[in-house]
Amino acid sequence: MKNSIILLVFVAGVLSVVGTLAIQTYWVFSTWDINDKEFKQKAHFALNNVAGGIAEFKDITLPSHNVVTQPTSNYFIVNIEAEIDSNILEFFLRREFERSNLNIDFEYAIFDCNTDQMVYGDFLKYSPGEKINVSLGDLPPHEGLNYYFGVKFPTLPGYLLGKMQLSLFFSGILLLTILFFTYAMFVILRQKRLSDLQKDFINNMTHEFKTPLSTIKISADVFLSSPEVQSNPRLQQYAQIIKDQNQRLNNQVEKVLQLAKVEKGVHLKKGEIQLDKIIQSVVEAARIMVEEKGGSLSLNLPDHPIWINADKLHLSNIIFSLIDNAVKYSKECPTVSISVKKEDRKCICLSIRDKGIGIPKEYQSRIFEKFFRIPTGNVHNVKGFGLGLFYVKKICDAHGWKLKLESEEGKGTGIHIRMDLANPS
Repeated sequence: MKNSIILLVFVAGVLSVVGTLAIQTYWVFSTWDINDKEFKQKAHFALNNVAGGIAEFKDITLPSHNVVTQPTSNYFIVNIEAEIDSNILEFFLRREFERSNLNIDFEYAIFDCNTDQMVYGDFLKYSPGEKINVSLGDLPPHEGLNYYFGVKFPTLPGYLLGKMQLSLFFSGILLLTILFFTYAMFVILRQKRLSDLQKDFINNMTHEFKTPLSTIKISADVFLSSPEVQSNPRLQQYAQIIKDQNQRLNNQVEKVLQLAKVEKGVHLKKGEIQLDKIIQSVVEAARIMVEEKGGSLSLNLPDHPIWINADKLHLSNIIFSLIDNAVKYSKECPTVSISVKKEDRKCICLSIRDKGIGIPKEYQSRIFEKFFRIPTGNVHNVKGFGLGLFYVKKICDAHGWKLKLESEEGKGTGIHIRMDLANPS
């Protein structure tokens, strides 16, 4: 993955997280404010009804204004202007709080004008079995009033939080999501760093191989051209083995270097080329490889020239790579067929089929991944790095061609490349 893409993903992710956190924080505080306002309205309404009930019971008249005041967020003062009986007060408090659906613990106290002190009444719990871990009894007097009582809700914060369970639940999910995103970004950046180190190592290693491989090739050629070696069949055989294996290793190194260039970005040198001639030239070079294994290679091309816009070098490489795969993954005598068919006036389809071992269904979706090879346990009859089909996919994507795989285990594989014609007719 390119650094620019990772940076873009990281910035977009951070902006999304910050935006989501801002919205979630606003939602949580808004929900708290709404629940707090709702509680205050219910408390005022219930305490007004308590005052009205006591006034009706005692046949007195309530003050014209400021019957219920709120000195603090959880403390209310109710002015009666008449003596208050604690039993009557407790009865009305229970009744009105139940009517208003105020399911919350509370305590109350009555002001004694003789001592100018609040006389503590009781602490009434909505849930009798639950324990309370809050300080009780702090109900201060209110100046300027003679007959009043105070009601305090010491568990108000917990009550409001209980009303916000859904908001808190989603906030928890959001927090977990942010933690997961942070961890995922850390893993991605770490893997990117390790991947870059791996690429640098492979590129440096393959470049370092080039010099000794070239030296071995020159030495092998000199060795083969020596009269003493030519006159000794055994020495000539060993010298030829050295040359062949050196060439094989050199091809693998070239493939890795070529792949490194492709990963940095495929720079196509596209031009109008004749596809059938390219196929014929590649087939002539590959036919020897097929016939050496006792196989056959058939070619089915249209009678008229086929012109496409493509990079000649990369196109030749992927055709040869597909033929090479077809030969390597055949059983004994490889049977390879290449055909080109016109699908419509704009497109043609290049197909390369074999009657080899095929690909199990569970691996077909991964066959074009880099370094992927079908698991075969400890048996590795076919050598390679798992780069051939990855290279084919990269080149097809760079050209805008559609690549399709058809395979059945034990019956063979077909690779189909859909290409656009240069001059549709």
